[in-house]
Amino acid sequence: MTAVLLGTDIPVRAAVPAAPEGATPAGAATQRPISGSVHSWDLSTGVDGPGTRFVTFLSGCPLTCLYCHNPDTMKMRNGKRYAADDIVAEAAKYTTFIRASGGGATISGGEPLLQPVFAGELFHRFKHELGLHTALDTSGYLGARATDAMLRDVDLVLLDIKSWDPATYTKVTGRELAPTLDFARRLAALDKQVHVRFVLVPGLTGDPANVEGVAAFAASLGVVSRVDVLPFHKLGEAKWEALGKTFTLHDTPSPGPAEVAAAREIFQGHGLYAV
Repeated sequence: MTAVLLGTDIPVRAAVPAAPEGATPAGAATQRPISGSVHSWDLSTGVDGPGTRFVTFLSGCPLTCLYCHNPDTMKMRNGKRYAADDIVAEAAKYTTFIRASGGGATISGGEPLLQPVFAGELFHRFKHELGLHTALDTSGYLGARATDAMLRDVDLVLLDIKSWDPATYTKVTGRELAPTLDFARRLAALDKQVHVRFVLVPGLTGDPANVEGVAAFAASLGVVSRVDVLPFHKLGEAKWEALGKTFTLHDTPSPGPAEVAAAREIFQGHGLYAV
């Protein structure tokens, strides 16, 4: 709210109330209850970071990946509004089980960094209130939105590098590759633990030269402790159809075991642990 100082034309902004005592960084910045658009949450094991994890799937994504298996998360408006308090309370129900498995809490999507204040609030509270290991699952395209304060509350980044070839990356995602690489280099400078995810799509990302490029870059970072080579699948095709969208990879086959093994060998050849 603004007013005009009497006798002048200089606007004076009304004093902003002080943040409540004990406010989280996000709460102090916004000075209001933090909420966000959430698609769903679930417990998972082995695919969203180590151990059993409480995974919050946020709605909204700037990418339009051709093989997306959750196209229903692309639009933020398709999610439901939840307060951070609601999500933290839900995760708190499972903390004993999660800790026993060596797990934690992961924020996925969609793209979590499309809602950086909400994601930052959740990470801070998962880590400091619930004492959980935290992981960010991201394409890295919006990495510039992740503040250093947020990243201090993130123990592990699951970074999707869709392609090394810029033209292929744009064909797959509709966006540019450079922001993802910039974010990866920033994570390396912060000595942040990273797991790289690479989806192997025959005829699209599966070219050995493309895999080699991703592998060499990942190895150069010095912080990548694991690479997941994920075979392309069509399990999300029905969701595309339900949304009235065309799944353009309908005729693309899943890679065979030999193709997946060859891709893993390329990453392993660069000294990376690849599964």
